[in-house]
Amino acid sequence: MKFIPVLLNNETAFESPSIEQFDLWVETVIESHGEFFQVSIEIVDEQLSQELNKTYRGKDKSTNVLSFALEIPEDVEEDLIGDLAICAPLVEAEANEQGKAIMHHWAHLTIHGVLHLLGYDHIKDEEADKMESLEIKLLQRLNIPNPYED
Repeated sequence: MKFIPVLLNNETAFESPSIEQFDLWVETVIESHGEFFQVSIEIVDEQLSQELNKTYRGKDKSTNVLSFALEIPEDVEEDLIGDLAICAPLVEAEANEQGKAIMHHWAHLTIHGVLHLLGYDHIKDEEADKMESLEIKLLQRLNIPNPYED
């Protein structure tokens, strides 16, 4: 049986990448991390993104990607490490505003969200530098240009 890295749910009217594309992006992170894990990805609209962001982060606005790490006791064996909520309308709007290919932006935000699930953060400059450099490296493996360059 093949390991399935992504559980995808898109009940919105918005287009999103295929499960195969999400699998590729998550597998790229898995390869760099050295262990198998699974991620649940929910494609959401701006309203749900805003509700989730307000409820869990205290920010009353929609956002492109939210990461919800699963807190599992060490003695419980589970492949699922958490959930991502990716806001399709924002992904498209940001890609257009930034002059990026939309699939490149989807890939970047997916990888960014998965890294959050693995404990990476960008609150402090040092953490941000580490996380961004890893994102750039992983995206390069997919022939996607550095998303932090203009």
